Amino acid sequence: MTRVKICGITNHQDAALAVSLGVDALGFIFAQSPRRIAPEKARRIISIIPPFVTTVGVFVDERPETIREIMLFCGIDLVQLHGDESPDVCEGLMPRTIKGFRIRDRSDMESVTPYKGKIRAILLDTYERGKRGGTGETFDWDLVVKKKEAGVPIILAGGLTPANIVDAISTVTPYAVDVNSGIEERPGEKDHILMKDLMGNIRKAGF
Repeated sequence: MTRVKICGITNHQDAALAVSLGVDALGFIFAQSPRRIAPEKARRIISIIPPFVTTVGVFVDERPETIREIMLFCGIDLVQLHGDESPDVCEGLMPRTIKGFRIRDRSDMESVTPYKGKIRAILLDTYERGKRGGTGETFDWDLVVKKKEAGVPIILAGGLTPANIVDAISTVTPYAVDVNSGIEERPGEKDHILMKDLMGNIRKAGF
């Protein structure tokens, strides 16, 4: 079964609904973003999340020491790195590391190779100049299909919505999907109808 992560959580209401809908993981962005959350607020939300729902902290080129401090303070389970973090930095945060890659063409998929054995999973997002994520745009999923021998679990992101989620999963068959702007009312606030539609479409399709 495909796992589902809802990213950009900034409030208790969105977190609680996601949990009630059976979402597997919640993402909290600690990097520069309209969805950025302060560690103190993230800690309060995480404190009411029941066990067995994974919490993920999203960082961009942050100092490893700062990442560890925020993880410990908030109770974060995994880190998702979206900057230019080296394989060595990723390995230093293992076994909690997911590495994000922004995809334009086949050469971007090749950049995954040096990270093998140093990360738990790769997250593939859409490339847009000046943005580290949250573009709201999809990329060519066939690039992933042709590179499934990456040898590490693949998390698919980038422009996923209730309307295209079934096609995305059918085409790529990823380990997990990561959804953010495609279910928002505005940056940092989820549309609860879209959240329900997303999970309903995934489950109805048997994923």
